[in-house]
Amino acid sequence: MSNPIPEERTGQLTWGGSPLTLLGRVVLVGEKAPEFTLVGKGFKPVTLADSAGTTRLLSVIPSLDTGICDAQTRKFNEIAADYAEGVTFITISAEHPFNQRRWCGAAGIKNMEVLSDHMDMNFGDAYGTYIKEMRLDQRAIFIIDKDDIIRYIEYLPEIAAHPNYEAALRALVEVLGRNA
Repeated sequence: MSNPIPEERTGQLTWGGSPLTLLGRVVLVGEKAPEFTLVGKGFKPVTLADSAGTTRLLSVIPSLDTGICDAQTRKFNEIAADYAEGVTFITISAEHPFNQRRWCGAAGIKNMEVLSDHMDMNFGDAYGTYIKEMRLDQRAIFIIDKDDIIRYIEYLPEIAAHPNYEAALRALVEVLGRNA
């Protein structure tokens, strides 16, 4: 049995003003977070269920080897150092796991997981971040509570823009207070 054809969306993402096509369904705040399978260290599959019982901040980026993605990942890595148990910080990109490991080592990323959507764009399909023309993920932030409910979303409409870090952190603090 083949996979269904994912929903195509236009007019929601640009790169330098040029439109791009997104695949997958947009998820909404209040929905149960879709399951996903990504690739972690040693090509080990990593799922949403692997971090069950924690609040997750998912930082989705197109490529670690670009300035904004580099800055976004470093920023959330720094922020993650201030959070103990109960919060899992994850960066997701479609880069090959070898490239991710190389970049993380050079950048000193130690406070968050960096996972790959490279194998089958499973995350991109499930969360609506798959950029058809580039086979990369759209920049986005998702906060998922310990009960797997999506509590915050920011889909960036321009690929070369920073997310609203402050809004994401306010939402994270609110979710943690709600889960206390």
